[in-house]
Amino acid sequence: MTAPTPPGAPIRVLIADDQEMVRTGFRFFLNAQPDITVVAEAADGEEAVTLARRERPDVCLLDIRMPKLDGLEATRLLAGPEVADPMRVVVVTTFDLDEYVYGALRGGACGFLLKDSGPTLLAEAVRAAAAGDSLISPSVTVRLLKHVTAPQAVSAAPVRPVAAPTEPLTDRELDVVRLVALGRTNAEIAAELYVSLSTVKTHLSSVQLKLAARNRVEIAAWAWQHGHGQPGG
Repeated sequence: MTAPTPPGAPIRVLIADDQEMVRTGFRFFLNAQPDITVVAEAADGEEAVTLARRERPDVCLLDIRMPKLDGLEATRLLAGPEVADPMRVVVVTTFDLDEYVYGALRGGACGFLLKDSGPTLLAEAVRAAAAGDSLISPSVTVRLLKHVTAPQAVSAAPVRPVAAPTEPLTDRELDVVRLVALGRTNAEIAAELYVSLSTVKTHLSSVQLKLAARNRVEIAAWAWQHGHGQPGG
């Protein structure tokens, strides 16, 4: 298992994009953040996988359309279900296509951003990924949840179905799950429920165990499929 970044150390990021101008822009902005540093850059998917495995960054930012190996396959190799020590991958792309969103999430990505989301959201996505949270562009999230809850879209669902819980979730766990489904980060959940961050993480660990969910995306999908994805639902 990869050792976590020491407290107070900058979040180490790898950027993979076949356009040098994009890499330069991302690097310039992210390096300007006091808590983030870019440690590697790649111009194609093969190079991204090689560098990521060597450098073990905290977060990998991957474009989708790259030479040699596309971002979806690179995501699967770095963060997929078969990876023993998965990395935290955020897919950043120009293309707002459902098949890309589904492919990224199935491949293990913990974030999906459009390049026009802006630099502030990019930094937030890096911080969320490093903290074990997920951030998906708001416009993508709305459509994604519609697909998750639509019966006719089961075959295109971006996440595998989550089984019934092994034991009932507590009221507090349902409160946490509801906020996860609404896209809140752990810190936002803690503030909204007036509990500590460690308490939120404890509840999420319990929920993940009860649902046999691999990540918070599957927790959110379960919530929406069972009517817990609405405010107060």
